Amino acid sequence: MVEVDMIVMVNFEEMLALRTGAEAILQDGPGSDVAVAALPEERALVEALPPLEGDLSVYTYHDLQQLQRGVEAILEVLRLEMDRQIVTLHPGAESAVVSYFDYGYALSVLSRIRDVGAEMRAIIEVMTGEPVDDHVARTFVFPD
Repeated sequence: MVEVDMIVMVNFEEMLALRTGAEAILQDGPGSDVAVAALPEERALVEALPPLEGDLSVYTYHDLQQLQRGVEAILEVLRLEMDRQIVTLHPGAESAVVSYFDYGYALSVLSRIRDVGAEMRAIIEVMTGEPVDDHVARTFVFPD
């Protein structure tokens, strides 16, 4: 089997942005406008994410798809927060600028996740000679 590390590199600022979005989705209680808007599926996707503590390793294409969907949910929450900050305050307000950078950092991570996904899909197709289906996505393991 081909030894390939499937790791999505995430720097410190990107990790903080992902945590901010994840916390917004998962928080409960009064004043949590974003959490109230989060769908149960989005909450479940974010809860299923690996710990947001550094680079993200994925072992199957299915794992990567789940990671991508979770980060997409986080990105949407960060976009909504950025829009809210810009509209309610001012585009140059400090919190609006911070939310812009959070969104940008998360978008960069999502781009790398998609790139790793394209590599994984190509490797699976070359190795198996078949398109990726759900069974292969769950069972074809990429060693760390």
